[in-house]
Amino acid sequence: MPPKRRAAAAKAGGKKAKAETPKPKDAFTSAKEALLAAGPQVKGKRKVDEHCSLSSQGEVHEDYDCMLNQTNIGHNNNKFYVVQVINVNNSYYTWNRWGRVGEVGQSKLNSFNSPENAIKDFEKKFKDKTKNNWSDRLNFVSHAGKYTLIEVDGDEDAEVKVDTVDGKAVKVIKNVLPCTLNDATKKLVELIFSNDMFKEAMECMNLDIKKMPLGKLSKTQIAKGFEVLEEIEAAMNQKRGGSRLEELSSKFFTTIPHNFGRNRPPTINSKEIVEKKKEMLMVLADIELAQTLKSETEKAQEEMIETVPHPLDQDYNSLHCELTLMDTSTDTFKVIEKYLKATSDDYHKPKIVNVWEVDRETEGDRFSENDSLENRRLLWHGTNIAVVAAILKSGLRIMPHSGGRVGRGIYFASENRKSACYVRTSKNTGVMFLSEVALGREKTITKDDSSLKKAPPGYDCVVARGNVEPDPSKDTTITLEGKKIAVPQGKPVEQPQFSDSHFSNSEYLIYKESQCRLRYLLELHMWD
Repeated sequence: MPPKRRAAAAKAGGKKAKAETPKPKDAFTSAKEALLAAGPQVKGKRKVDEHCSLSSQGEVHEDYDCMLNQTNIGHNNNKFYVVQVINVNNSYYTWNRWGRVGEVGQSKLNSFNSPENAIKDFEKKFKDKTKNNWSDRLNFVSHAGKYTLIEVDGDEDAEVKVDTVDGKAVKVIKNVLPCTLNDATKKLVELIFSNDMFKEAMECMNLDIKKMPLGKLSKTQIAKGFEVLEEIEAAMNQKRGGSRLEELSSKFFTTIPHNFGRNRPPTINSKEIVEKKKEMLMVLADIELAQTLKSETEKAQEEMIETVPHPLDQDYNSLHCELTLMDTSTDTFKVIEKYLKATSDDYHKPKIVNVWEVDRETEGDRFSENDSLENRRLLWHGTNIAVVAAILKSGLRIMPHSGGRVGRGIYFASENRKSACYVRTSKNTGVMFLSEVALGREKTITKDDSSLKKAPPGYDCVVARGNVEPDPSKDTTITLEGKKIAVPQGKPVEQPQFSDSHFSNSEYLIYKESQCRLRYLLELHMWD
């Protein structure tokens, strides 16, 4: 579907489209490999450090720009160093800024009469701080007591096209078309691509992209973070001492800079902390994906005519996902609303702001592989608002979950209050998904089994049965593409047969990504 038609469909509701879906990954090591195999980064033009007095008038000369970091838990070091060569109307400078992560720090600006001398000063500083030659940076080697190079992606302003007339550079201001999205969809797209929202999410993980020496971590840098976590897990399994874990923790925080203020960086010394750091890296990877979508569509503008789509239309089209705003008077909306109210927490009930039908390109084709599976249910999936764009683009993926009580699969719930625990909001707005899940034959368990990576032989899913479940006698059904899907409508009631279960609320696990299909996205006001 052409971009204009897809955007129009979001406005008025229209024909749905189909496209490519990534292959499933079932562990954080696979996620690391996927990041490394994702191909070259979309590298944009580097920006002058915002704390430099030349930031509004200068530009980074070629690629002479580096972000360095060093963490040493034993010495309570958690510091950064920024070095750039800046060109201002053919006058050249080197900019140095250094300090503790999360603070502006100190700075120094040196002027030179030629780019060669500025470059020589830059390369000397890089060598002094890292013990590496700038020319060998693609094969960077970390050295004890020295800084490590942090790989980041640049930014490029694609709204302005540069042409030449009579050999002189001329800026061509593009004519941007009006946005074709309806108001609700426009606000949703603004939210899920909002840099402020991404910053808020990263600050909650002790990551400060405004003050920290990184603009946007690259796929390669995130993959390096996964590698260090593998080393930490191996050290734990070998029962290595605290000094080794302290050393590896310093390595992790050097690789993925954190803002701990003036507090001593903590040692990563438990599997629970490792799981949280894995989940954090997956959120970072999804943020990186969302930002890459934006940069790719902006870069594509350079090849287009001077009249270009509105930036929000571009962001929407980059998702390759149809979002159709649902009329509140429809029977389906009323079923969803009742499902939400019946299974929400009694004291903190989220309120529906908007509901969209979701149709991800090619997800329908992939889901059709399970046409023979019966026992279909509409189930909740809560998430961090920072990863919504990535989910709409790539679907729900097999990824590690903090805790992993039922192994490595995709987790769903029949009670909103259970999935709501995983919602991370922005300005009190949260997003939840309702997915059609082809459960097939259920394997019931009542105790944790974190070793599960697939359904047991003879079964298609695992259900960790809770002490309560929405009253099965109140279930209704909706029909989607000829298939009947059960939807809970009753309040949770005690399940005597599972009174000894280790689970308070039921959790539904599938271990094949093709067994679920996103059906609805709910924008919710949390919590009243």
